[in-house]
Amino acid sequence: MPIRSSARPGWRLRRQRRVLDALIPARRTVPLFQSQPPPVRLVREALALACWAPNHHLTEPWRFYLLGPAARERVIALNATLIEAAKGAGAAEKKRQRWRQMPGWLLVTSHRGRDAVTDEENFAACCCAMQNCALALWARGIGMKWTTGEVTRHPDFLPRLGVDPAAERLVGLFWYGYPATVPKAQPRRALDAVLTELP
Repeated sequence: MPIRSSARPGWRLRRQRRVLDALIPARRTVPLFQSQPPPVRLVREALALACWAPNHHLTEPWRFYLLGPAARERVIALNATLIEAAKGAGAAEKKRQRWRQMPGWLLVTSHRGRDAVTDEENFAACCCAMQNCALALWARGIGMKWTTGEVTRHPDFLPRLGVDPAAERLVGLFWYGYPATVPKAQPRRALDAVLTELP
């Protein structure tokens, strides 16, 4: 028996809800990746979905940079310099080799707002966008790790990548790829531990 047209939207929404309800808790931050990078086409699909994140006044503040080999090496060199100064040449070389194994690199920035309030709203919108991106990638079998380590806070970091820190604010450096292993879920607090219902 054919489904009545008036019933179809409800059926579709229930199906979408089941998919989303399973996808959100299944996603993991992935620390170890397979060496083969995912097709750029899949990453572009995820970034296009990221752009549907809510953003106040439709500022669309996100800026995405897919880093190629030369750009990656500039980041790796800066990071190694910082580590060598703090922990020595051995630690720097170990980190250099580890970072060179990361298959995909994505830099995300937020376009700076005209005032402090807009700037914060833009940054929050970019964080929402990257959750969208992470879920979209996970649905394609691709994991991601969001890092805001010391190197990303260094004043030379954005300029080394041709980004003007006066115009754009760092959201994060993201590594992505097919997971070598999928970490186990970490327990989360029960909702009642973090929810207050006000009268």
